[in-house]
Amino acid sequence: MTSSTGTAEAERLLTRNQDDFSAPADGVEESIVSVHHLAKRYAGWTLLGRRPVDALNGVSLTAKAGDVFGLLGPNGAGKTTLIKILLGVVKPTGGTAALFGEPVGSMAARQRVGYLPESLRVDRHHTARSALRYYGRLSRMGAGEIERRSDELLELVGLRGRDRESVRRFSKGMYQRLGLAQALMHDPDLLVLDEPTDGLDPVGRNEVRRVIERLRDSGKTIFLNSHILQEVEMVCTRVAIMARGRICGSGTVDELVGDVRSEQVTFDLLLPDATDPSAVLLPVFAAHEASDLNITPMDAAQGSYRVAARLPEQKQVDEVIDGLRALSISIVKLQVKRPTLEDMFIKLVSMPDEAN
Repeated sequence: MTSSTGTAEAERLLTRNQDDFSAPADGVEESIVSVHHLAKRYAGWTLLGRRPVDALNGVSLTAKAGDVFGLLGPNGAGKTTLIKILLGVVKPTGGTAALFGEPVGSMAARQRVGYLPESLRVDRHHTARSALRYYGRLSRMGAGEIERRSDELLELVGLRGRDRESVRRFSKGMYQRLGLAQALMHDPDLLVLDEPTDGLDPVGRNEVRRVIERLRDSGKTIFLNSHILQEVEMVCTRVAIMARGRICGSGTVDELVGDVRSEQVTFDLLLPDATDPSAVLLPVFAAHEASDLNITPMDAAQGSYRVAARLPEQKQVDEVIDGLRALSISIVKLQVKRPTLEDMFIKLVSMPDEAN
């Protein structure tokens, strides 16, 4: 009683998002990040000789002003390669990429970008304030502007009062918040964050997330690479899921989750005496597009069974309930598991290459 509905929806989502990114029409807000059919091939080697590796294979995505754009994917998906291309560190082998309408790597684009790497390193002799002074000078800021901006950012990231302590005494959460401050030092229009909460405990993740939310509310555009789905779901306005160098799906979290289009429903039922569970239950569920149906005896002698199934929408759940009641079947317990971003993530990254 399986159904291909989920796979078909995932394939439709892939088609919608992999190829439909064209230049904005007149009157439409220009993209901050604009990537079209981007490709990157590295020279790889095996015991049998040279074997090229395609890190990116036709990636297309856009991020608008004010977006918090989350880039999701398993290890090896191509996320870091994409970020390096956006920063101008790595050159693509095909396709185009632009920031603010300027080619990636150009001075005009790079001056408007702040970057927090996955593993920021600050010399241990620094304090938070002296580190910001150092990064300010790298951005060719004047002494007065550096001090003013440092005060603002130390307040923003919650390090005021700890700004003259050695970074050697900082927790990882404090270190990441200092990293956010250095990325914001020159007041960039786009903030690129590479795994900003990786390795942090729940308190540290919450601290960094609160800063990101404040930046989002102030109108900053944020491009965030992460493999922590819960964090992305909390703060991102748009999400792209990558696997094997491709975009598998893109949209708002609600759009992605909505495309799962099924709800896992578990019924604990009490059937009338001498009722054959399969003969009675199968027609009820089949009539309402159920898939992945599983009937498990809990106490067969007492007519107690647990039924698990996927139903497309709440309407079908309601109709199954009506059908069971019409047969005098008691519903002892009903549990509905709504689809999540994690469900969609697993579905998309698990699809075989030929489906992509």
